[in-house]
Amino acid sequence: MDIIISNASDQPIYEQIARQIQSQIVRGELPEGELLPSIRRLAKDLQVSVITTSRAYEELARDGFVNMVAGKGCYVAAQNEALLKERRLKMVEDSLTKGVEAARDMGMPLTELIELVKVLYREE
Repeated sequence: MDIIISNASDQPIYEQIARQIQSQIVRGELPEGELLPSIRRLAKDLQVSVITTSRAYEELARDGFVNMVAGKGCYVAAQNEALLKERRLKMVEDSLTKGVEAARDMGMPLTELIELVKVLYREE
């Protein structure tokens, strides 16, 4: 599980952790039933407070991405396929929105933006 914390981000650290784990679940990188690192272990690995990692896991549990089992750990929850597809679509939409706003801010015509998207889509 790869998590990168940015001190320059406006987003709180617990949200950065939760969003990155959520993204990995949505992309299928963390499969259903997988045991996540313990709260203490993740805090040590990321060099953050246990309170921070605990809050991230609680947020993930609240949103239905993980199941927290007392004394056993935190596991990736089963995901509803329709809901999972919707979450994936939302992630793409959010990323594209940022790109469109950047293109609009720099005065890029829509035709150029569409061509750029086509080129990027074909690349691997």
